[in-house]
Amino acid sequence: MKKRILSFITILILCLGLAVPAFAEETEGFANEYPRVIDNAELLSADERELLTSKLDEISTRQKVDVTVATTDTLDGLTVSDYAERFYESHNYGYGPDKDGTILLISMEDHDWYMATYGYAITAFTDAGIQYIGEEMTGDLSDGDFAAAFDTFADECDDFITQAKTGEPYDIDNEPQKPMSWIWIPISLVAGIILSLIVVGTMKSKLKTVRFQAAANNYVKAGSMNLTESRDIFLYNTMTKTKKEKNDSSSGGGGSSTHTTSSGSTAGGGGGKF
Repeated sequence: MKKRILSFITILILCLGLAVPAFAEETEGFANEYPRVIDNAELLSADERELLTSKLDEISTRQKVDVTVATTDTLDGLTVSDYAERFYESHNYGYGPDKDGTILLISMEDHDWYMATYGYAITAFTDAGIQYIGEEMTGDLSDGDFAAAFDTFADECDDFITQAKTGEPYDIDNEPQKPMSWIWIPISLVAGIILSLIVVGTMKSKLKTVRFQAAANNYVKAGSMNLTESRDIFLYNTMTKTKKEKNDSSSGGGGSSTHTTSSGSTAGGGGGKF
């Protein structure tokens, strides 16, 4: 019996020993000094905070780009961008030497939201992309459903990073396509059938006096037309030229704008009100 117990303990230790290096490999590159959700404004319940943290941990580890959320009741006299950047840097967020990652800051002082981006996240989240994510969250933020807003933020970040790695980042000339809700399919079919019945019915009502005619004699007044000669004469030709505009992709105004933070780091970002 003792041998069996010792064997079981030995196997358990070996399994744990194998699991630790694998876990360390997944999280290598992250400081992991603070949780990825810091809710100082207490906008989430304990369960909501735990679920969001687990989701952001999974996305960040898999994508190797830190995705974090922070809330606050006051900006302490700073601008929302300065506060978000100082928060990100002081908590040592980010993956690798370039600190790849983003933070969503929610300030309840003046109902501001701001996304600060670093490293690869500057590429993945263009200015237009950040505003798109903000539009997707604003409704829930305004309604006070912060759990839903943060969940949307996490999903959008995952999609944006994947898109940037597998193709071109979402931008003004490569906007995300919102999927059409399935409810519109039966509505469109019913509306089309009703509209077609109305049109056909209207046309049919106007044709009650029309009867089939084998020839067009009834439409020609007898003796009114006497064709003696016919010729085709070319009179003139008109040509109109329109200059074709060149497609200059460099002047599209897309991409990510960057600036130097108070600590000397390079960051991008954008935000708005809710």
